[in-house]
Formats: sequence, structure tokens, C-alpha cells
Amino acid sequence: MEWVAWFDAHDYEIARQILQRGVGALALVAFLSTLNQFRPLLGEHGMLPVPELLRRASRLRGPSVFRWGYTDRRLVAVAVIGLALAASVVIGLPQLGPPWLPLAVFLALWLLYLSIVNVGQTFYGFGWEMLLCEALFTVAFLGSNDQPPPITIIVAVWWLVFRLEFGAGMIKIRGGREWRDLTALTFHHETQPMPGPLSRQAHLLPRWFHRGEVLGNHFAQLIVPFLLFVPGPVGSSAAAIVILTQLWLIVTGNFAWLNWITVVLAASAVTDSAWHWLIPAIPTDLGTDAAATPIWWAIVVLAASALLVVLSFWPIRNLLSRRQLMNASFNRWMLVNAYGAFGTVTKRRIEIVVEGTLAERPDDSPDVEWREYAFKGKPGALRRIPRQWAPYHLRLDWLMWFLPLGRMWEPWFEVFLLRLLEADAPTLALLDTDPFDGAAPRWIRARAYRYRFTTHAEFRRTGDRWVRTLEGEVVPPSGLG
Repeated sequence: MEWVAWFDAHDYEIARQILQRGVGALALVAFLSTLNQFRPLLGEHGMLPVPELLRRASRLRGPSVFRWGYTDRRLVAVAVIGLALAASVVIGLPQLGPPWLPLAVFLALWLLYLSIVNVGQTFYGFGWEMLLCEALFTVAFLGSNDQPPPITIIVAVWWLVFRLEFGAGMIKIRGGREWRDLTALTFHHETQPMPGPLSRQAHLLPRWFHRGEVLGNHFAQLIVPFLLFVPGPVGSSAAAIVILTQLWLIVTGNFAWLNWITVVLAASAVTDSAWHWLIPAIPTDLGTDAAATPIWWAIVVLAASALLVVLSFWPIRNLLSRRQLMNASFNRWMLVNAYGAFGTVTKRRIEIVVEGTLAERPDDSPDVEWREYAFKGKPGALRRIPRQWAPYHLRLDWLMWFLPLGRMWEPWFEVFLLRLLEADAPTLALLDTDPFDGAAPRWIRARAYRYRFTTHAEFRRTGDRWVRTLEGEVVPPSGLG
């Protein structure tokens, strides 16, 4: 129909494919992370059991299929269904059918993951959880391969990237002084929650480089997002800048799927023409042979677009507020949220090291051997190279980083120590190394150490990548009974 011709975004077919398959791939990672970690963290015998939450909570923060009861079997079923649906989108199967089919698959993924997040408590309290939920809902309305992608949803994704980037930029400007005096990244590579294999090299770069990083960050987050709304080469160039800055963060850190999903979403602003200019083998007429958009589908998409516009009032007000909220949802469906990260940067890295012993008396005499539990992602052994885990999310390791930041007495941490004393196999599976090979220690303690990266000279002399200094004991030797 001529009167809906404006609705078709013929030059964004590659963008649609990247959005659908990319968001589907990250949903697959999220459901896999849930399948592997949810039960020891939040299951029937977890550190923060969901059945206990359901008993004492008069109302959950949002909809969940677990509202009517939780069991570990039900959790496994939800995660496996989510994995299967996400894999189908990555392969591209729903996109081969009518537009309602990928819509149904993505909405199912959204509702299933929303169900998990809404009972996930502090272990699912990260900004990228609501970001994935919003992305799943938004890309659900991109349709199938039979018709061109709708321009209103493409613009909605640009708006999502704008809130993600500009919100983070404003949080930094309104936050710690280190972002204004350009010193933030002098510390951040060393003190970030989970360093990657190249974080030490990034930290040891010259100070002038770190100042340039901060300036580049401000440019990419405070200016570039506005250019995403200019179609054509300008929007494509803006997307390229966002993507390049996110790739630098991917190389130098481990922020679960936050940077990866930002790359996928930013690709929505890159036109097919730009892809052809970059890779001439890509044809320029990818979306021209699609059928006309059905009227019923245009009505569905326009209704969803109108909903996103209405819900945008609250995040816009938040962006303009002096008391800007970071990673906040304004409705129970986690749609059109406010985003942001690292308004302040910690200057010193404090790690909580958990140790156990088989000795009958827990003292520091030479006869008592204290053995350290090794985590998969967070720093521990001084010579170990940090591994690249992102986009996979190690939830226990991340929350261990928050403990010395004023959250030392979290309820889950006490249960975690209890599970170690019990040699609980599912809990031990969350760790990299059990120093007791499945046996139960008699005593457990936790100590705080300051960690810093070694200099080039220190590394050549010792081979260590970290230097650590004991700050004190935060949990004295404790045993069962």
C-alpha cells in the first residue's frame, strides 16, 4: 500500500539480521548462565532461595511464571525452553515464517527471562538484565524475512542505544570528580569488577593515554548518540564509533554481555549501503525483493511503537534530573529503562579471600595450613592471567567484588560460607578450585587483601601479575556448631 511505504526500512535488512540473531545469541548465553548457576545461588537449597522469597514477598517486582510456585525442575524447564527458542532465532528458523512467528518467539523469550530476573534478587540486580529484557521485547517487532523491517522499530532501537550511552555519559559527568578531571581510567582497568587477560596491559599504558580514553569516552557517550538519529552515512559513522569503543571495553574487561549487546544494538544504525561500502561483496539490494507489509502487521507494530513512546516519558525525565537514577526500571515489565554504569570509580582494589583448614584449632601457627578457595573469574593467585569470560556472566564472582564496598554482611555471603563448611557440591561447582577435593574443612575464614597490578619491572623479577597486601580479617575462623 502506498500510504504505508514510509513504514518500510529497505536499507536496514542487515541491521535486522544482526539484531535478531545477535540478541538471540546473547539470550542463549543468559539462559545458559541461568541453567548453570541459578540452582546453587537461588534454588530450593540456594544462598537466597526463591521459595523463601515467595513465602515472604507479598508482591514480586514484576510478572514471573514462578509466582505460582518454584521448583528446581521448573527452573530447568524454563531455562531449557529459553535455550531452544534462542537457538532457533540464531539459526534463523522463525524468521522464515510469517511475521507473527518471530514475534511470538521473542515475546516468549522476554517473558521467560523476565520471570527469572524478577525472582533473581541481588544475583540478577545488574543493569544488563533489564537491558536484555527490553531488547528482546523491542526486536520482537522487527518481523520476518518476508517483509522489510519497520522503520519505527529500527528508530526504537536507536533510542535504546541513546539511553544506554547518553545515560552512562551523564551518570559519569554527574558522578565522581575523576571523570571530570580525566583520571578515572588511571584506576578503572585495575579496580573493575572482573579484569580480563589484557586489563593489566591496559592499566600500564601511559597516563596521557588514559586521559585520552576518558575524553574519547565522553565524546562517544555524550555527543555521538545524538548522531544515531541521522539516517545514512552520519548514523552509520556514529554507530561505528559506538561499536569501536565497546570493542575496546570488551578487550580490556569482563562486563558480562553489556558491551556485546551494545555492539549488536548499535549495528541497527548501519545501513546496507554502508555495509556494501565496507564489504563490496555484500549486495545493495538485500531488502528490495521483500513483499509489501501487511496492514495488520503495520497496525501491530505501530501499537507497540506507540507504547514505547508513552513509556519514554519517565526515562527522559530521569535523564534531565539532577538526581539521575542508574539502571532503573519504571514499570513492572522492564521496558524503556534508564541505564548507566560507573558513576564513580574505586581507587583501590580490595578482594575478599576465603580460606579453609582441616586443623582442629584455627590459629596462625606454622602447623595450621590455610588453603585458599579459587574463584573462576575474580583475582586470586598472583601469577594467574585473568580469563575472558564475557559475555558469560559469573554472578557469584561479581557479587564478591561488591562485598568490600560497604556490603560485607550480605545474607547470601553467610550462607555461602556455610555451604563451604558443608562441602556442598553444587556450590563448589561455582568455584574454579576446591582445595579440599570435596572434603569438608573444619574452619572457614575470610580476609581482605589489597590487590594491584605489578609493574613491568616487578613482573620481570617475580613473574607475578598481582601484588597483594593483607588489610585485615573480615570473618574470623568459623565452623559448624
